[in-house]
Amino acid sequence: MSVCPFVALIPARLASTRLPDKPMADIGGKPMVVRVAERAQQSGALRVAIATDAEAIAQAANRAGFEAVLTRADHPSGTDRLAEAARILGLNDDTIVVNVQGDEPLIEPELIARVAQALQTASDCVMSTAAHRLDDPTAFANPNIVKLVTDAQDRALYFSRAMIPFERDARPSGPMPSVSDRLTAAGLPLRHVGLYAYRVAFLKQFPQLTPSPIEGIEALEQLRVLWHGYRIAVHRTAASPAPGVDTPEDLEVVRRLWNRSAT
Repeated sequence: MSVCPFVALIPARLASTRLPDKPMADIGGKPMVVRVAERAQQSGALRVAIATDAEAIAQAANRAGFEAVLTRADHPSGTDRLAEAARILGLNDDTIVVNVQGDEPLIEPELIARVAQALQTASDCVMSTAAHRLDDPTAFANPNIVKLVTDAQDRALYFSRAMIPFERDARPSGPMPSVSDRLTAAGLPLRHVGLYAYRVAFLKQFPQLTPSPIEGIEALEQLRVLWHGYRIAVHRTAASPAPGVDTPEDLEVVRRLWNRSAT
């Protein structure tokens, strides 16, 4: 697959409340963060680096042949960590960086590349991300699943934990709201996929932007970008991505999927 030049950066830290030492969890004989780096490498990235505050993670990355950058431990978000990593690595301001989450060991390499390409072709945008159509009414109503709406050019209008767009005249047919034929015909609703690309100039600028009220209310960092008037390009992918790892239960699911794919 021919893609634009980009760098993949993987933020990883040991301090996870729901799954301690998560990046070092074993997936098929290797630490999870290394499995993520392998996926990123398969995407065609020019450079893959792990940005971490833990020497143990950096050493695991180096043993596997991957570059690692030690960053401060007090970053409020992965984006802030990547901004520091970009400075340490000396990346040019026009370089495209894809933020590949360190708890996504099953992420499709092609999706990483497509998100980078979406930003490359969107000169009016400072970021890009991904989404897929959501058909499950339970997921549509789940506040842990982030939804979004876009404009005619697939630029993000809003991200929310609520059901958006909300169909005013819809009548619930049971205890759970449905995904109506009207929404389906419009290719809606959309589920956000937490994969981002940035140009380095904006990645460095992001931590300096004032946090927005809607960001705090929804607990969604990307709303800061929209609140300050910047644009985010959205790549629509046909398939839902493989699950990530947040809890011990998630880890067991991913291990089973990994073992199944390896046989």
